[in-house]
Amino acid sequence: MKRTHTCGELTIGDIGKKAALMGWVHKRRDHGKLVFIDIRDRYGITQVVFFKMKEAEELRSEYVIAVRGIVQQRPKGTENSDIPTGQIELSAAELEIINPSLTPPFELDNVNEISEDVRLRYRYIDLRRPEVQKKLILRHRIIKSIRDFLDKKGFVEVETPVLTKSTPEGARDFLVPSRLNNGKFFALPQSPQLFKQLLMVSGLEKYFQIAKCFRDEDLRSDRQPEFTQLDMELSFTDEEEIFGTIERLLKYVFKESIGLELKIPFPRMSYKEAMGKYNSDKPDIREHKIGFQFLWVTSFPLFKYSKEEKKWDMEHHPFTYPLLEDIDLIEKDPAKVRSRAYDLVINGVEIASGSIRIHKRDLQEKIFNRIGLSIDEAKERFGFLLEAFEYGAPPHGGIALGLDRLIALMAGTDTIRDVIAFPKTQKAVCPLTGAPSSVDEKQLKELGIMIKNKGPSQSDEK
Repeated sequence: MKRTHTCGELTIGDIGKKAALMGWVHKRRDHGKLVFIDIRDRYGITQVVFFKMKEAEELRSEYVIAVRGIVQQRPKGTENSDIPTGQIELSAAELEIINPSLTPPFELDNVNEISEDVRLRYRYIDLRRPEVQKKLILRHRIIKSIRDFLDKKGFVEVETPVLTKSTPEGARDFLVPSRLNNGKFFALPQSPQLFKQLLMVSGLEKYFQIAKCFRDEDLRSDRQPEFTQLDMELSFTDEEEIFGTIERLLKYVFKESIGLELKIPFPRMSYKEAMGKYNSDKPDIREHKIGFQFLWVTSFPLFKYSKEEKKWDMEHHPFTYPLLEDIDLIEKDPAKVRSRAYDLVINGVEIASGSIRIHKRDLQEKIFNRIGLSIDEAKERFGFLLEAFEYGAPPHGGIALGLDRLIALMAGTDTIRDVIAFPKTQKAVCPLTGAPSSVDEKQLKELGIMIKNKGPSQSDEK
């Protein structure tokens, strides 16, 4: 049987036509000689009526079926004005059970009392719910509109390596052992920061990437061990160009994706002003806590003092350019050095962070020295970048937007897990696949790895 229509397509204008639908049994109602089912696909739901058809009595929730019949008008009083197909039904002449289903672990229409762990354990079933699919479709539209806008503005999407060098900064790296280089490790990137700067040295001028990033950190509702960001970098630029580009991009994305017209330019506030007025570097400046309020926060401190390590560290990352008038204070009074860093905040949530970058080796080495990196350590970690700066590096800057956070805000949900197809739990595990999991001794031996303190396995925990 070949599908002729989707389950959200047929209307009163199709009455009398032959149609074949394919999808899942959403609900079944037995009225003696008549059996009614709602057949569902990602496009919608259509009511199907079977008259004296024995095979229809076998149908249960989530069976995958194909059904062919004639479109007819529903009897008066049985219409459903809540759905586009609510005035019609399909009078079935032929039924094919493509695949039966076990009884689902939860009803798709009633998940309020079902724990998130159970829903994620059976995520392929949870993803059948229309409200979940709508969020993933919104994610698709947002990312597509981003690509469309940046392509028209001359940006080039470039994929950067996922297996790269460990340069720990802030959060812990996820490490990947190298079999061919025994005893050495790749790291999964916390961001494409160094590669996008190298792309500017390469003369690409306008780069972006919908980038997967990885951080081994404690999780909250707005964090995942792997996440997606819109990564951007521009050459021969300044803050004004970057702010304007992002504002026009978001105006386009919000209009195309959810039909909301944003007012630009966004207001701005220095870090000093934000802390003085709101005691926060990501203040929620909405007066009545309603629609979306954007805010640029600028001129962050370049350094922060670590009492634990008793030394100066970076507020953002070590590739951020200081304000020109503060460069002389790097050695004398680092607490007063302001940076050319900026964050974009929506309703009190940091949604993007960026800066104008250092593009000269001597200044970059000066910053490394200030935070306690020796020349040898700097060369070991970042020697390839320092070398690149000596081959005609242009001034450049960029920004990265947390797409999962942005999409969650646009979808009106409290957690980024709702807008990720297969998220991890707050314990950084995947209930569906059982990751992370143990590996066999042969694999460990090939990698030259021995586990000393073996924790409980998932089966032990269960």
